[in-house]
Amino acid sequence: MATHATMPTRRRSHARTPARRSHGPLAWATPVSLGVILGFWAFYIKRDGGTTTDGQIYLGVISGVAYAALCYAFVLVAHALPRVLRAGGYAVLAGGAIGYLFSLNGNSVFSSSGLGLVVGAGMFLTMFYFDYSHQR
Repeated sequence: MATHATMPTRRRSHARTPARRSHGPLAWATPVSLGVILGFWAFYIKRDGGTTTDGQIYLGVISGVAYAALCYAFVLVAHALPRVLRAGGYAVLAGGAIGYLFSLNGNSVFSSSGLGLVVGAGMFLTMFYFDYSHQR
């Protein structure tokens, strides 16, 4: 009785496929929601209280779809990025959206870029702190 209580067993060595990381419903629901919000916001800014035209509707739809696609693409790769690049991606998305919407009001490119940079810098600091403090 010199054996241990748990004898090692033979394991089958079969090739396993690498596990795919599956994203939940929030991975597509959040970008779609943000795209709808940005699209409606762009539409209402261009409408400016006047009558609705086809160009305003197209602007809202195309803006919303493009932003949702960018957000979804970022969600798919964000988990593989280091902290700084992930925070930079969120900063680019937020700052670019705010700068774009601000430019639709007829403001200059310089003021729209400045506001986008300020919002992007704030988002970068926020997301970097969030990622750093949660140690993903």
